[in-house]
Amino acid sequence: MKKISAALRSFLVSRFNSFKFAFRGWAFVLRTQKNAWIHLAATSLVIAAGLWLGISRYEWAIILLVIGIVWIAEFLNTALETILDIASPERHPLARIAKDVGAAAVLIAAVVAVAVGIIILGPSLFQKLGWG
Repeated sequence: MKKISAALRSFLVSRFNSFKFAFRGWAFVLRTQKNAWIHLAATSLVIAAGLWLGISRYEWAIILLVIGIVWIAEFLNTALETILDIASPERHPLARIAKDVGAAAVLIAAVVAVAVGIIILGPSLFQKLGWG
């Protein structure tokens, strides 16, 4: 029984550490990436608008999916930039291209998220405000 307990303890400790490292990475992104604050503000506004407008669970699923995609893109872009800073501390044209492409991925995700937000939230928002 002690072997199972030790194995279970080891498993739980490793899972706890995985979460600890993930939250440390999350904190790093929020602390160091200015665009993450824009994403956080947009996320908060969209969630508040969705609650206020009473959107359907399917609409929530789509909204949360695109919010997640934007955050994933931002986190992966931050990881890419950090790796490139280690691999190429001096300015290198290929490192710049990689960083630009990573930033473009975040931009694409954000533009799609805005479009989805307009499609889902726009009509209800305009109606609620008496604009349509």
